[in-house]
Amino acid sequence: MAHPWLATNFPRLQTIANCDAAIKINRVRIPLFHVDAFTEQPFRGNPAAVCFLDSWLDDHRLRKVAAENNLSETAFLVPCQTGYELRWFSPRCEVRLCGHATLASAHILLNLRQPEPDSVRFETRFHGTLIVKKAGEFLAMDFPVLFPQPCANPPDLWRDALALQSLPSEVVEADETYILVVARPETVRNVRPNFALLQNLHPYVVAVTARGDDVDFVSRYFAPSYGIPEDPVTGSAHCILAPYWATRLGKSKLHARQLSERGGELWCEVAGDRVLLKGKAVVTLEGSLLI
Repeated sequence: MAHPWLATNFPRLQTIANCDAAIKINRVRIPLFHVDAFTEQPFRGNPAAVCFLDSWLDDHRLRKVAAENNLSETAFLVPCQTGYELRWFSPRCEVRLCGHATLASAHILLNLRQPEPDSVRFETRFHGTLIVKKAGEFLAMDFPVLFPQPCANPPDLWRDALALQSLPSEVVEADETYILVVARPETVRNVRPNFALLQNLHPYVVAVTARGDDVDFVSRYFAPSYGIPEDPVTGSAHCILAPYWATRLGKSKLHARQLSERGGELWCEVAGDRVLLKGKAVVTLEGSLLI
């Protein structure tokens, strides 16, 4: 004989069980990779998360997944007729262009998921079609050039926000990015950013660059208002840096190094209004995320 309480409450318990089962059924399992980009050594370069979706989640859930990954960028990919739709999110918001997460996505696709093709095509919301091709031991990303312009009224941030010991020789800007040009790589390496002050520049971010010794140029990049205090290696910034240094040095092919703690390298080639950004990548994690 059933317990009287159980008999009385069985319909309610069954409803709760059915709701719980529905909740479990509606959870989504997302294939997830962590990839270190612009390096061939694990735990160097710039880590990105790459998530493969069957269809788009709403933006709130995409932001939640990016915040859970807690890396500078998470790439989300959805298959389409021409290749993949691609979007990038920082832990706080969607970003307009991201090089290292694009490189990470292409590395997974062209080396793990579908190694036969020589290229992959990404359709993006803000910069149209981006194509990544195999180029020997590298992957080459075909990105838009973002031509820098002289900054008429640069913010007075060089001393307090970056602890520079002398004025930058030049300040240029493009795509809501201030580029401070200094004389020596050591100056770039010794920058001590005040992230609270830099955050007040939003939506602008800041890069510091100099001509290199054993490479063509070096840089560092700071975007604290986007949840990225210092980005280890920034592909999108080189859409600005590469054409700037190509003009300064009188050459179209350049070797660049980002002087973050993790460090990373890029090989850039400027061709008209496009720039090829070449780099390597290595997978450090493969699994799935349940949401």
